[in-house]
Amino acid sequence: MGSDTTVLVTVTGPDRPGVTSVLLAALSRHDVSLLDVEQVVIRGRLTLGVLVACPNDPEALQEAVEDSMSTVGMHADVEIGADPVGRPAPSTHAVVVLGSPVTARAFSVLARELARQGANIDSIRGIADYPVTGLELMVTAADAAAETDAALRTGLAEIAASQTVDIAVERAGLARRAKRLIVFDVDSTLVRGEVIEMLAARAGKEDEVRAVTEAAMRGEIDFSESLHQRVAVLAGLDESVIEEVGQALELTPGARTTIRTLRRLGFHCGVVSGGFRQVIEGLAHDLELDFVEANTLEVVDGKLTGRVIGAVVDRAAKAVALRNFAAQAGVPMEQTVAVGDGANDIDMLTAAGLGVAFNAKPALREVADTALSHPFLDAVLFILGVTRDEVEAADAVDGLVRRVPL
Repeated sequence: MGSDTTVLVTVTGPDRPGVTSVLLAALSRHDVSLLDVEQVVIRGRLTLGVLVACPNDPEALQEAVEDSMSTVGMHADVEIGADPVGRPAPSTHAVVVLGSPVTARAFSVLARELARQGANIDSIRGIADYPVTGLELMVTAADAAAETDAALRTGLAEIAASQTVDIAVERAGLARRAKRLIVFDVDSTLVRGEVIEMLAARAGKEDEVRAVTEAAMRGEIDFSESLHQRVAVLAGLDESVIEEVGQALELTPGARTTIRTLRRLGFHCGVVSGGFRQVIEGLAHDLELDFVEANTLEVVDGKLTGRVIGAVVDRAAKAVALRNFAAQAGVPMEQTVAVGDGANDIDMLTAAGLGVAFNAKPALREVADTALSHPFLDAVLFILGVTRDEVEAADAVDGLVRRVPL
């Protein structure tokens, strides 16, 4: 820049069309070079910062800027000789806070914990106002060590539990935006309730089966053994119950929005279920899923035999299925996401680049990268950095915008 003087212009006031063009016109008359520009609008209030190199008279530039901004009802602060240091390094982590509501107290405790760990908040933006409030903090940690990730997650998880909010921590940068494949567990994740219990209700054994299911999801009973126990009570049921239950499946709130949005982003979407392929295939077709892995109920002469065909899709098999899906799609494992709720999802979530525990049992929450406790599946989008405004803008193009009263 030679003898150029660095000048920082900060413009504030009501946001309206033409402010930027008026400011830049004033600057252009003084032959300045643009070094940096940042702008933010909060609730209709504009803050616009422009850093320039001024080759001539900076005082004349200041007067011209102040005069031009007054004509559009804006206030201008001009700092002559501003520090010309380049743009700061990118943030190291993204921290997403979700709550209903997010209280000032919760945010205060969160900010205090970040400061205690030497992490600086670089920026904050609102990413959702429905079905939960979502805030995204871009943070620079004290260092880039793997131990820092663990410390942030542990410290913020404790705050999430004490303040009744969900807090997700991810490395910032390209890796966060590079996710390309997602798989969901089905029972109590993609759909409400447990399919095996819905089938068992047709045999009058729902309570008996539910007790076994809950023990398996907590990790107290081997999943394969629990599956055989539960399927055995279905022996003798007419195969028509499969279609009946399939038609009765109720999606978790936000499921359609989540999958529709991820498909728009180019994600490969699938399900890996310890449930039954015949029951969920119709749903998978309706949602246009790319992959389905589930158990197959044996049917002989139109009746369920109380057995499954082939290898059981258990905890280990779920992780294998995720790896197979990723290989078929040509997606590296670090670019995959897995969402589940039970102990049989542990291996799958651990294998994924991002493991999300959704209203999960303690055994899964302990190993997941992040945990969601609100009953809305579209909260997964916010963790991935997608905003509610972006979702609704895309839906509006297809005439799909509709907020259901909560």
